[in-house]
Amino acid sequence: MSGKNKAAYPLYIILGTLLCLVALSLINNSFSFRNFITRPLDLLADVRKDTLVAPTEDIDTDNALAATNVPADTAAAGTDSLATPAIPDPDHLHNFTTYTGIINYLPPAGADSNAKAGIERFLLALDELKAKKRKKVRIAYFGDSMIEGDLITEDLRDSLQHLFGGEGVGFVPVTSVVAGFRTTITHTFSKDWKDYSYKQLPPSNLYLGISGHTFVPGEDSWIRYQPVRKRGLNKFDQVSVLYGPVSSGNISVNNKAYALSGQRAVNKLFLQLDSAKQVTIKWAGGSVAPLYGVCFEGDTGVYVDNYSFRGISGIELGKLSGQLLQQMQSEHPYDLIVLHYGANVLWKPELTDYKWYGSPMKKVMDSLRNDLPNTSFLVITTADKSYKKSGTYITAPGVTALVKVQHELAKTHGAAYWNLYAAMGGENSMTRWVEGDPVLANKDYTHFNRQGAARIGALLYKAMMDEYKQLEHE
Repeated sequence: MSGKNKAAYPLYIILGTLLCLVALSLINNSFSFRNFITRPLDLLADVRKDTLVAPTEDIDTDNALAATNVPADTAAAGTDSLATPAIPDPDHLHNFTTYTGIINYLPPAGADSNAKAGIERFLLALDELKAKKRKKVRIAYFGDSMIEGDLITEDLRDSLQHLFGGEGVGFVPVTSVVAGFRTTITHTFSKDWKDYSYKQLPPSNLYLGISGHTFVPGEDSWIRYQPVRKRGLNKFDQVSVLYGPVSSGNISVNNKAYALSGQRAVNKLFLQLDSAKQVTIKWAGGSVAPLYGVCFEGDTGVYVDNYSFRGISGIELGKLSGQLLQQMQSEHPYDLIVLHYGANVLWKPELTDYKWYGSPMKKVMDSLRNDLPNTSFLVITTADKSYKKSGTYITAPGVTALVKVQHELAKTHGAAYWNLYAAMGGENSMTRWVEGDPVLANKDYTHFNRQGAARIGALLYKAMMDEYKQLEHE
């Protein structure tokens, strides 16, 4: 065994390594392999004089939003001025196919300077409500049979009202095929109402209501609404009857007479009832008065209006009049529009080309954006849908293809995007929801049951509040 002292060897190794690293820092030491480029090593970066560095190739300049409204003198100032950094595309931060939170997309190029990304305007409205700078925040939640009977919206409403205040179920149509299924209000009506809808459009002198329905009374038509024994839903305080153009119609509300008049696409009869336990509306004659529905609210808080329509894909929203939407926004304004469709698009499970859907739906969103310019939009993707193949229920191939189309619709229009398919568990999750314990979906492997819908409402509420918490810290 050698008697030479080796105690100084570690110091020699450290010094030698340091010298090698310093030497490497003096030369261009990055290299590339296929599409991978290493970052250059530079131990002297902190002591070098600052220099301008060109952007690396991994920045997607096509999808980044460059700074706007930069004064000309600043742009011409040369290297002595620091350029405003580009805002990254949200898809650089999140994988839209698997991310379970809300992704807020930037306003499209050329949008109004007041435009906000995703649901930011809605979140700011919640903040103002919490600070008592405004009285109400409203959500219009459009969907198909996935939300009929107030499914999903019931739980979202309850959670939002618990945190931000509010008492009332919001909009309820004059008649409904699922009135007996709904548990957030007791709703009965006579059978002589004429129901115009997406499936049978009204005459040219009448507007189609925002719910996709317009109701014309018969001689003895009536509607009755009663509250239910649930928190925030056990009484009626503020009641608004929404109706279309009419010269001299007459109704009674709890046996008190009221005249309906107004030539706007949307007119409103507002009633302060103060804890009423029933609202009975009867047609009392006069010129034809098209009714849209009745709204039940308190004095302040958050309200979620359920606009379900069985069997549609969302394309049908293009049949709504721009004038009606604009006047609805004047009489009953919304801070957030939710578009939740997909079940009826997936009518052929193995179809994966959805250009036939994406193109007209883009026109629908263009129109909605134009008619409701100061409103946030949230696109919710299809849920998982299973079909039977070789004796086993599996995710339909069309699901992920449709999710991509819905993502592109949200991104193109500067809307927010929530991947319900990913949030419920992704591939084959519907099978687990149908066959698991507890059972959360029906045997059609498409629709949630009430317990499953409650879970979806809770997931959506959490996703919204995660975004709200980020707003609070900005």
